[in-house]
Amino acid sequence: MNERGDHMDSTTATQPVDQDQIVPPSLAEEASANRATEPEQQEIIFELEDVAVSYGALRAVEGVSLDIGQQRITAMIGPSGCGKTTVLRCLNRMNDLIDSARVEGEVRYHGVDLYDPQVDPVEVRRRIGMVFQKPNPFPKSIYDNIAFGPKIAGFKGDMDDLVERSLQRAALWDEVKGKLKTPAMALSGGQQQRLCIARAIAVEPDVILMDEPCSSLDPIATLKIEELMYELVSDYTIVIVTHNMQQAARVSHRTAFFTVEPREDGHRVGTVVEYDTTETIFSNPSDQRTEDYVTGRFG
Repeated sequence: MNERGDHMDSTTATQPVDQDQIVPPSLAEEASANRATEPEQQEIIFELEDVAVSYGALRAVEGVSLDIGQQRITAMIGPSGCGKTTVLRCLNRMNDLIDSARVEGEVRYHGVDLYDPQVDPVEVRRRIGMVFQKPNPFPKSIYDNIAFGPKIAGFKGDMDDLVERSLQRAALWDEVKGKLKTPAMALSGGQQQRLCIARAIAVEPDVILMDEPCSSLDPIATLKIEELMYELVSDYTIVIVTHNMQQAARVSHRTAFFTVEPREDGHRVGTVVEYDTTETIFSNPSDQRTEDYVTGRFG
């Protein structure tokens, strides 16, 4: 492993400056009016220690050390190619599906090494669900989309009740309750994304990962997804990758800023620059690169 990148904060930190000099007032206000002030103590769900990911001989991201708290929304922001989605996929071993991918460092989930050979990646993905950038409903009915995962997992309870509860939790039930047997592909883009969220929570996960879940949606559908996040975080831990800084400021409790740095061999490698409360990241970041990004001077 290369040396960890967390020395950056001490070597490049800037002196605190006035909030209005750093971010537009709208972003600062959204961040300061965040969902809730973080409690002083909370259970840690994920512990990432010096995580690096390579695809073949190419290092994609390195030096990632983060603690992610229970029943909190954690956002990952940064320019394209900085490794946000790669790190997100480490949290439920989705990178295992890429033959050339190699994960180094430690990713602990409730204190358990996710990459221990004895850990079943299928069970990991049941406990840690994922919602992708583009809605991807199965070519099945609305009902069968929700029932698919529980059936595979051997669910023995009342499937009708489970489907209804999942759709209610995803704020979709009232819109589809009269057409559960119709194709899921007939739904609008925003409805399809909420269906995918309902499908993810139907298997009763502990964590929901979201990879730019609103990037293909209109503002009204985006608002519905954000409102849904506020409701779901009372029961789930949510980690979201987003290019939308306003969204990160609105919905998250903590934010990690990633960037890309050039190496001597000409390759550019992603790393975490700063990880703090969302209000701090958007109001008074400690690193000049974070300030440059959130003010639009970079990225």
